[in-house]
Amino acid sequence: MESFERIYLDLSKQAGKCRIAETGLGWKPSGGGDTFTLDASNITSAQWSRAAKGYELKILSRTSGVIQLDGFVQEDFDRVTKAFKLFYGINLETKEHALRGWNWGKGEFGKAELAFNVQNRPAFEIPYTEISNTNLAGKNEVAVEFSLPAGGAETGTNGHLGGARSRGRKAGAAKDQLVEMRFYIPGTVTKKEKAEDGDEKSEASDAEEQNAATLFYDTLIDKAEIGDVAGDTFATFLDVLHLTPRGRFDVDMYENSFRLRGKTYDYKIQYEHIKKFMLLPKPDDMHTLITIGLDPPLRQGQTRYPFLVMQFKREEEVVIELNMTDEMLEGKYKGKLLPRYEQPQHSVVAQVFRGLAGKKVVTPSKDFSSHHQQSGVKCSIKANEGHLFCLDKSFMFVPKPATYISFDTISVIVMSRVGGAVSASRTFDITITTKNGGSEHQFSNINREEQKPLEDFFAAKGLKTRNEMLDDSSALIQAALNDADINSSEEEIVAPRADRGSADEDDESVDEDFQSEDESDVAEEYDSAHESSGSGSDVEMGEGDEEGGEVDGGGEMEVDGKGGKAEGEGPKRKKVKVGK
Repeated sequence: MESFERIYLDLSKQAGKCRIAETGLGWKPSGGGDTFTLDASNITSAQWSRAAKGYELKILSRTSGVIQLDGFVQEDFDRVTKAFKLFYGINLETKEHALRGWNWGKGEFGKAELAFNVQNRPAFEIPYTEISNTNLAGKNEVAVEFSLPAGGAETGTNGHLGGARSRGRKAGAAKDQLVEMRFYIPGTVTKKEKAEDGDEKSEASDAEEQNAATLFYDTLIDKAEIGDVAGDTFATFLDVLHLTPRGRFDVDMYENSFRLRGKTYDYKIQYEHIKKFMLLPKPDDMHTLITIGLDPPLRQGQTRYPFLVMQFKREEEVVIELNMTDEMLEGKYKGKLLPRYEQPQHSVVAQVFRGLAGKKVVTPSKDFSSHHQQSGVKCSIKANEGHLFCLDKSFMFVPKPATYISFDTISVIVMSRVGGAVSASRTFDITITTKNGGSEHQFSNINREEQKPLEDFFAAKGLKTRNEMLDDSSALIQAALNDADINSSEEEIVAPRADRGSADEDDESVDEDFQSEDESDVAEEYDSAHESSGSGSDVEMGEGDEEGGEVDGGGEMEVDGKGGKAEGEGPKRKKVKVGK
């Protein structure tokens, strides 16, 4: 037996003692805790390389993936090599890492990990067990998301070893955690089809051009078993509309998890991550919302979604038979699930989730009924419109941003009205302040008719409220009177303008600007010469005049202010003299 002190297992915070024996390998934390063991028959290969705390022994196992033991010194190499050769018949391979720091290289899919090689040396490796999800972030870009333990470092390596080893154990060892990495993979590759006997076809026509990023994505899903879930699909709901995150997803239900399959993103969520499950009838009498609270939240790039919001048509019914044996229905799920459902889709989804996840379905409180006998009221958070639902122990605003407020955390609810205009009397706001100097949540533009139902609900639940609208009533009346005074004064200003318009048509009114060039040429301006090029020619004036008063040789004409006809002439008389 070979024994080594101050060895770290899988990036653990605490060092331990490692022993290599003929029967297998073991590690025990020095501060006490569960011991990790690996049977000799489970070891397939081993590597020796430089690492963070000295030298690392990396073991590839048949069932447990990659095991990393860090903290060895250079002098331990001969002892470890001899032990592996003697006990397990395995040659210890020395691996040197690339230290150039380049961020471009070649991705290589191994049996248990993805290696990023620079000049045929690994720059870093990612065990498949640490990958929780992958998505095509663009035409040539693949995003890889890493597992995070639900309870932080406590569920990582220390204290939860052996059978409790799970995805994200290494990420749980550090305070700062890498959560996502993106690979840019340009170009296309030729993918050859394989014949039924496994031999590659040699014909060029069978070679298929494929986007390199897509092939990388498909291979990673296959290797990391992201798309594969233990067991068969119990039920599938197709093309379900999600308001948060936005899009349509197929929902696959498995024994321990459910999967959302969309065109771009694909998620697998454990039932144990579901913290809240709410069935909320939308106040439009047409749709029902299913809201699922997740911890840890769903990640999509830089965005976190602590709630999933699905929307179903209330009258849309589905017929579904669960893909489950009679033994399972009569055993594990007896009294929880039925073999066949023929009900509205939202009801079926809620019942299947409740049966598989074991979560209570929360519905709106019976103590609240809006003015229109609905379970929620329409309101806004900033510029986002949605509905605020009153539950028995909390408030829930959906769809975006989905906001959950427990009654236990509420310090005071303030009802107020923004502004002093008369229109503000139709709506009001409520601001919920949380305890211990917490954040404020403001819900605005609530219909005035909902004030009484909300006040009654607040009182029934014993919530502390303050109504600032009563204090604003006198100010509101004063504002209304001021508006009335302004409107009346505007009418007084407009009226003289109307009288002035009629006065402009009076005989005695003279347009000074119109006669700015020559005071005596009123007739010329009135005559058709005004519509011509502006020349004072008597000939042009005579030719252009079709209807008017008597014109003498000088082209002068007397015009009265009303009719515009020559003085003393009738309306039909027409007499023209052309000057020579």
